[in-house]
Amino acid sequence: MTLSIQETRNFATCRALRRTVFIEEQGVSEADEVDDKDREAIHLLAMLDDLPIGSARLLINGDIGKIGRVCVLKEHRGTGVGAELIRAAIATLRRNSDLRLARLGSQTHAIPFYERLGFVAHGPVYDDAGIPHRDMDCPLQGAPE
Repeated sequence: MTLSIQETRNFATCRALRRTVFIEEQGVSEADEVDDKDREAIHLLAMLDDLPIGSARLLINGDIGKIGRVCVLKEHRGTGVGAELIRAAIATLRRNSDLRLARLGSQTHAIPFYERLGFVAHGPVYDDAGIPHRDMDCPLQGAPE
């Protein structure tokens, strides 16, 4: 089986993955999950052979690339797919020379996962859709490959 991660305009597949993980599994409301930012975002889709198993969304705000809506189907967690998605997101953001920083809002239980990928937590814990989060940054120059 072969994992591939590529940019996609297939919003429907990304939304279906997010619905499964965030709305159905984690209990996030549809109002909190669905917004109007998909069309302006860069979407990454993780495929295992022909099966979509994860996605991430990248938004650009000034010199910061925001990585969000990162999800991997439950049966594929712990296999390295999430780490590959984040590495692909960082690589995608690095191609934009105007960006200096990758930022994400991590669920607090996932902070160690993102720290292993070069992110540093800062600021207070906050509530996002009923789940505790903390902001994390990673410099785009010198971030782990």
